[in-house]
Amino acid sequence: MMELRHDGYGQNPAETRTASRERKKRGMETGRRMKAAVVKETSPGERRVALVPDAVARLQPAGIDVLVESGAGDGAWLSDAAYADAGASIVSAAEIYRTADVILTVTRPQPEAVSELRAGQAVIGMLAPLADPEFAAALADRGVTVISLDGLPRTLSRAQPMDALTSQSNVAGYKAVLVAAGEFGRFFPLLITAAGTARPAKVLVLGTGVAGLQAIGTARRLGAVVSGYDIRPTSKDEVTSLGATFVELTSVGSAAGEGGYARELTAEERQAQQEELTGHIARQDVVITTAQVPGRKPPLLVTEDAVKAMAPGSVIVDMAASAFGGNVTGSVPGETSVTGNGVTIVGAENLAATVPTAASNAYSRNISALLLHLTSDGALAIDTSDQIQAGVVIAHDGRVVHQGVAGLLQRVEGDAGVDGTAD
Repeated sequence: MMELRHDGYGQNPAETRTASRERKKRGMETGRRMKAAVVKETSPGERRVALVPDAVARLQPAGIDVLVESGAGDGAWLSDAAYADAGASIVSAAEIYRTADVILTVTRPQPEAVSELRAGQAVIGMLAPLADPEFAAALADRGVTVISLDGLPRTLSRAQPMDALTSQSNVAGYKAVLVAAGEFGRFFPLLITAAGTARPAKVLVLGTGVAGLQAIGTARRLGAVVSGYDIRPTSKDEVTSLGATFVELTSVGSAAGEGGYARELTAEERQAQQEELTGHIARQDVVITTAQVPGRKPPLLVTEDAVKAMAPGSVIVDMAASAFGGNVTGSVPGETSVTGNGVTIVGAENLAATVPTAASNAYSRNISALLLHLTSDGALAIDTSDQIQAGVVIAHDGRVVHQGVAGLLQRVEGDAGVDGTAD
């Protein structure tokens, strides 16, 4: 069977009209319509919203009515009136938890909201179940279906419109450069004026995934001299295509293994690599680190020695700063500090939320595409034999069904003492 190609809402344009008519016809025949609700985010500093008004009309033909908690879009400058004009119903939080079939969120619900969820409801958002598997287990115990965009299989082409991690990383990479420019005491571009010449800033981006490449492109557009480094040799072409220089470490020879991907380094090679990287870091005005591992401690890329080697006035933005740690020694999530030698370290936390309108528009397309993929005849059709659902459906029918999360829970249980507490 030919695999469907997807646009931002789950269907290719040629099939959208036909599929929509079929879904609408089935919905009219069954009289069944799903209620999908958008709640107001309450996490500190969170300004995004799960759906934007444009998405409402896209969901209705699939048998999905949209409820929006009053004020849900305020942080992204989206008014209740805009949602109402698009066809959504503006309701209270109490009505959402009482009547909605599906709760759409950006981040995980707060504890007080979890207590309002009832059996048979579903929650869809970026719920980070690998970081806190007990949260997923608690919702499963309540009979709530847990669906997290974090687990989307990103190598599937048909899943790309649903890829919230990529869309939000794009936004975060862009904002990281603006944060760095705001903290940096000089210009990013080369400026020649009557008052003198200002040399361009030298910017190094460590980690060239989605966020890193966006950071490289943004820094280049601001006029900086940019270089990028990644342990994956295959990323060189992507970095140079953006007009940046790829940093190649000579101390470990070729790090390429089979297929051109990075091979495992020995302890001696890792030490030599770190020392050479420290030399490159010391020559930079700005360093942006992007290496994150969902649910795990991120790798340390900028050591204490590297920070001490940087010149006063230099800036480091650690995009991986989290409760698990960061890429930079001394970075604290949500805090900006200045070291004794005058280096500013920014523990960047949830940067996408600081560009709320753009981030919400992108996320809305992702979550809408996933919701349409999960919906049949005006109801969720959970089928974990589907590759996409196998990645995103964390809990269903009262149990954790995602293999990775279930494995973490078994490990936690195995580490527990006989009295039920962790050793």
